[in-house]
Amino acid sequence: MDIYEKYNLKHVINADGKMTILGVSKVSDDVVAAQKLGAQNFFEMADLSVQTGKYLAKLIGSEDALVVNSASAGIAETIAGIIGQGSKYHLYHPYTEKITKREVILPMGHDVDYGTPVDVMLGVAGAKMVQAGYANMCKPEHIEMQINDQTAAVLYIKSHHTVQKSMLSIPEAIEVAHRHNLPLVLDAAAEEDMLKYIKMGADVVIYSGAKAIEGPASGAIFGKEKYIRWARMQGAGIGRCMKIGKENIIGLTAAITKYLEEGTETGKQMIQRLEPFVKDLSELPDVEVEIVQDGAGRDIYRADVKPVGKLTAKEICDQLRNGEIAIYAREYRVNEGIIEFDIRSVNSEEMKQIISRLKEILGGK
Repeated sequence: MDIYEKYNLKHVINADGKMTILGVSKVSDDVVAAQKLGAQNFFEMADLSVQTGKYLAKLIGSEDALVVNSASAGIAETIAGIIGQGSKYHLYHPYTEKITKREVILPMGHDVDYGTPVDVMLGVAGAKMVQAGYANMCKPEHIEMQINDQTAAVLYIKSHHTVQKSMLSIPEAIEVAHRHNLPLVLDAAAEEDMLKYIKMGADVVIYSGAKAIEGPASGAIFGKEKYIRWARMQGAGIGRCMKIGKENIIGLTAAITKYLEEGTETGKQMIQRLEPFVKDLSELPDVEVEIVQDGAGRDIYRADVKPVGKLTAKEICDQLRNGEIAIYAREYRVNEGIIEFDIRSVNSEEMKQIISRLKEILGGK
């Protein structure tokens, strides 16, 4: 009996991407081995946190680093730390009215729901979100006009979820924040370059451990020593309910090391794997197919399928998900009539299964 039978679960083909709802990523044997070492040994946990942080910071080129249980926890613990600024009183009374400097400025087009709204994590941290600019535009001056003596930080979300057009750049956000002696906190959860944002001058950069890095469920915070120290303090405050186990600290440390040494699948390699898949897709009836780069400019390429027959993109996606094998395509653009297939976690055999199921749905030879 396999795990799917044992727990009465559906087999899943993940052509959606590194998605939390599907368990994010596949973890390599090397990372699993590191998790096993972590799980089967004891550590002084405070020391494990500090020493793995120093090790990772050296790899990345930041002053310090901290492994947490998710990128969301990274946002909450970082912002709470910035609000408290090392205060033990704040640590034990995170929502005290004695501390009033709680405003965090966020471009309006960055207030997205990535599984939970950004403002929920800010609320957990005890912050007051202040939106800057408009849904379709945010310039440096829009950030600047919201800064006052209650401003604690500027938060920038680097993600395909956010509004992409007419948005100030990360260097522009850093410049405004630093001109006003404020930290720029960058949520780069799914980003693939772990070096450039620290080099740009961001004070704190937060990554998901399970997305591009393909580590276990975890997150990593890199940045200036005092902000990491203040975030680490939150383990005895709001971070207690977000604590990460020893096996995932060791697992993520191994995953980041491996990621920096070996890299990830390049866009060119994705295109090479996509070409035979797209050829098979194009032979299906009533579809138009092309290879398209990620809308946020990442080095990720996908197969875009536009149905031109009786069935809509949403109807096809519904049938793919509800078959004997649950096939998840990327549905961000179904309202435009486009289905996206992200193949980063899809092997050649699974591609054949996708084609076979689409033949059943669409008809044809």
